[in-house]
Amino acid sequence: MQHEKIIIFDFGSQYTQLIARRLRELEVYCEILPYNKAITIDTSIKAIILSGSPFSVRDKNALQIDLSPFIHKVPILGVCYGAQYIAAHNGGKVEQSDKREYGKASLNISKDDILFKNIDKESQVWMSHGDTIKEIPNDFEIIATTNDIPVAAYRSVSSINPVYCLQFHPEVTHSVNGKEILHNFVREIAGCKERWSSAAFVEQTISDLKKKIGNEKVILGLSGGVDSTVAAHLLHEAIGKNLHCIFIDNGLLRKDEFSSVLENYKTTGLNVIGVDASEEFLSELKGVSDPEKKRKTIGRVFIEVFEKESKKIEGAAWLAQGTIYPDVIESVSVHGPSVTIKSHHNVGGLPEKLNLKIVEPLRMLFKDEVRRVGLEMGIEKTLIGRHPFPGPGLAIRVLGDLTRDKIALCQEADAIFINLLRSHDLYDKVWQAGAILLPVQSVGVMGDERTYEFTIALRCVNSVDGMTAEWSKLPHEFLGKVSSEIINQVKGINRVVYDISTKPPATIEWE
Repeated sequence: MQHEKIIIFDFGSQYTQLIARRLRELEVYCEILPYNKAITIDTSIKAIILSGSPFSVRDKNALQIDLSPFIHKVPILGVCYGAQYIAAHNGGKVEQSDKREYGKASLNISKDDILFKNIDKESQVWMSHGDTIKEIPNDFEIIATTNDIPVAAYRSVSSINPVYCLQFHPEVTHSVNGKEILHNFVREIAGCKERWSSAAFVEQTISDLKKKIGNEKVILGLSGGVDSTVAAHLLHEAIGKNLHCIFIDNGLLRKDEFSSVLENYKTTGLNVIGVDASEEFLSELKGVSDPEKKRKTIGRVFIEVFEKESKKIEGAAWLAQGTIYPDVIESVSVHGPSVTIKSHHNVGGLPEKLNLKIVEPLRMLFKDEVRRVGLEMGIEKTLIGRHPFPGPGLAIRVLGDLTRDKIALCQEADAIFINLLRSHDLYDKVWQAGAILLPVQSVGVMGDERTYEFTIALRCVNSVDGMTAEWSKLPHEFLGKVSSEIINQVKGINRVVYDISTKPPATIEWE
């Protein structure tokens, strides 16, 4: 069965994923494709959206798309660059603006249109463009302006599979009625009827997995995180005991995490093998202080350990991964994979090494959707609500060279911080939290004695998907209590500081 969907062509805008997120929030299924991806229009495709872009349509090397297979065959919505592209390639005129329009603007709706159904004649929108549309093509009409530009929105005169163009970004929250505009486009104009829900996803995915895998065996590397946990439950529902999960202790997990997570998994009925490989990891990491080398070493050892354990499972045909949609989008982005800020701990190369086929049950979901699917399946909130934790674990939260003693210090401080967040009903109100052991010792006084011990930095942020993050405004009294308990209970630490950096420019993790 072909489900209806919206196709979003990506021209490299920082906001493209936001368009998809907004449509998913409206319970409309959509997919992001690079602008140059060839597709065939069929009955499942209800509309096309052209994203914004950092490029100018006036550039000699501007990103080009052939609209002839789509125009007037399905409704089209051009956003910012998309709106300018449609104007420029249909006889209109796009010129460099006298001044770059960036930020809030007041939209003035000049013509009644179903796109603006239930929206005030004047509303706030978000602009981000250096070029401006001076003339629209023939057979198009202006439907909205702002105080600064004459063409804020325009549409084709034809009402059969119309073309709509917006100079502003309806997908950002600063466009106050942006979500309603997108709703009107996908529901009223494109005619989307189906509801993209967690329940529907679970039912369809389990059915698809049964057909795809049959009676073959699947191996999945569990991490204790949300993505691999939800992927495991979907596979378990589909193939039962033919799913073999491997949970590896690299010696860099949180305090008592290996045993507690393993116990949680076993109570769910999953077929899980726990592997204590801490000695292998820590011996290879001895003397390593460079963060990139730490990550690459951990990735290499993980593959070695996982490969060894996987070979004990006879007849395995599939390797399951907890890949989610932002990973998929990144791998086929307009610019190719992003500049390496820091290497990731994926299992690259494993499918070839093990001669296994890949199955990725979550590859079309955003992070918040993964959590909703987990809750829909009845997975315990303690597993679904877990904060993100870096794949390299405490290796990148113990700055500098690693020793068992330093890892233990970080584990103890981290446990106090996390436990106090839980006991003060703050854990579920923040996105991610943890303790970082700094390679800095400072003078302190305990009793009548002088100390020279390590410093712990507490990091706590609020975010939606980790792409941007704000530091959490935890109560001062709470931070004081955390500091006091760490210093009093963890011998070797005499100073606690709180990180108040946002992302960007800082990253969430220090390494």
